[in-house]
Amino acid sequence: MTLNLAIVGGDGTGPEVVAEGLRVLKAVSELENFNYTTKDFDFGGERYMKTGEVLSDADIEELKNYDAIFLGAVGHPDVKPGILEKGLLLKMRFDLDQYINLRPVKLYEGIETPLANKTPKDIDFVCVRENTEDLYCGNGGTARKNTPHEISTQEMIATRFGAERCLRYAFDLARSRKAAGYPGILTLVHKTNVLTFCGDTWFRAFNEIGEADYPDIERDYHHVDACCMYMATKPEIYDVVVVPNMFGDIITDLGAAIAGGMGIASSGNINPDKDNNNPSMFEPVHGSSPDIAGQNKANPLAAIDSLAILLQESGRKKDNTTLIKAGERIAKAVQSVTHNFTGKRLDRSGYSTTEIGDMVIAAL
Repeated sequence: MTLNLAIVGGDGTGPEVVAEGLRVLKAVSELENFNYTTKDFDFGGERYMKTGEVLSDADIEELKNYDAIFLGAVGHPDVKPGILEKGLLLKMRFDLDQYINLRPVKLYEGIETPLANKTPKDIDFVCVRENTEDLYCGNGGTARKNTPHEISTQEMIATRFGAERCLRYAFDLARSRKAAGYPGILTLVHKTNVLTFCGDTWFRAFNEIGEADYPDIERDYHHVDACCMYMATKPEIYDVVVVPNMFGDIITDLGAAIAGGMGIASSGNINPDKDNNNPSMFEPVHGSSPDIAGQNKANPLAAIDSLAILLQESGRKKDNTTLIKAGERIAKAVQSVTHNFTGKRLDRSGYSTTEIGDMVIAAL
């Protein structure tokens, strides 16, 4: 098969880190013997400044012709906050039904964590965040605006359908990790003692699905505030965490912080269903860093790691073991070069963007 990729460099340093990812892709494709095509899309701040358009319905339809989307970063200093994030990232997630946000939380050798006495063996789990429901649906409104009696509402939405498909993905992931030697524990994170309606839907689905279809997977539950405390004190208790959208947005950034910061954090916005043509989108979690754009200073490891997830998830969706193997090869290469950053800040390591790309390619 040929893997067809839509490439969105985006803003700031996004095109630079994506370029390194594509160099790594070329190298691994030659080693693992698979074909791919790419097409560049100009979605981002510059396009919005010129046209007033972020992402149209026609653009969404065109993206459905591709197997996956590789994105660099979104954020432009001359564009009001929220326009690109809602108009590009959230529109893509909702219109392409990318209902899983996958965020690995893994501390690599040579990367510093703010947690004292914690090592890579202590920080190695995955967050599965529901990506299309909850407070992000946009249900609500404002009445009596700009008066002393202004009222605003924002509704938390939880459907059994949305919760269940996210939970099943998380259970399957816990099962595959268990086969690879991990504990096989799935922890649901919510706030069921206060959010007694949405929380109850998630909690009942979690236990009913687990009892019926995943008896081999140990289940646990943590309130979201307790989860934040445990992630900051004993992250080793986590294997796979499954969480609704809003709480997931918070704890995944905390996860990135304990694993070395946004500069090393990778992610995927995934539609794992095999019976549709909705592509998944993969991106580093960091911002566009316009202050260093074009200077060959940005660290591309998070983008390259996101490419590894892209290949693995695309391989699973297409039942293609070659792509899975290629993704695993990139992930191992990234992990093998991070010792070079011992005692250095990721964003001030002294290595250029292309030099770090060269390290990963050499390690493949």
